Amino acid sequence: MTFMLASASPRRKELLIQAGMVFKTVVSEIDESQFATEGITAVTLSMKLALEKAKDVAKKFPDQLVIGADTIVDCNGLIIGKPENPAHAEEITRMLFSQPHKVITGVALVRIADNTEIVESATTIVYPRKLTEQQIADHIKNGNWQGKAGAYGIQDTGDEFVERIEGSFTNVIGLPMELVKKMLEKTKKQ
Repeated sequence: MTFMLASASPRRKELLIQAGMVFKTVVSEIDESQFATEGITAVTLSMKLALEKAKDVAKKFPDQLVIGADTIVDCNGLIIGKPENPAHAEEITRMLFSQPHKVITGVALVRIADNTEIVESATTIVYPRKLTEQQIADHIKNGNWQGKAGAYGIQDTGDEFVERIEGSFTNVIGLPMELVKKMLEKTKKQ
């Protein structure tokens, strides 16, 4: 089965390639900043953004199955996206690495030709290690926070930043592969 990935994320592409999947990438033109976050849960927002991204690409390729995804970090109900600058990254890092937080990825599969529209989400709880001032300074300085929800990538920081997780490891990277495979199976049955 081939499909289109509506994402510019190199981490999502890498996960799909490692799983042996055949796909093409077409980046969605959805402006995520246009979506209100007030009064909405991280789960609902991640699913809404994933669906909008998939629909945007599916309009251009109506016969193709399109996967859209969006990853959000939830810290006690506060939605955390990608940091805007180093100071914002440091603020996020200090908040997230002082308490457990959730990483939520919404995943949407859309094919216009046969009205396929499946939207689900995965949640992983991350239990962080307490970071030293030097670790925080080094993290901000090295720039690994750029373009990442929650200002970190578990694949970059691994055991240094994270004590343990509950849920999908690939979800924390940006695409819950167990969920994606289950959703793709559903499209075969339709």
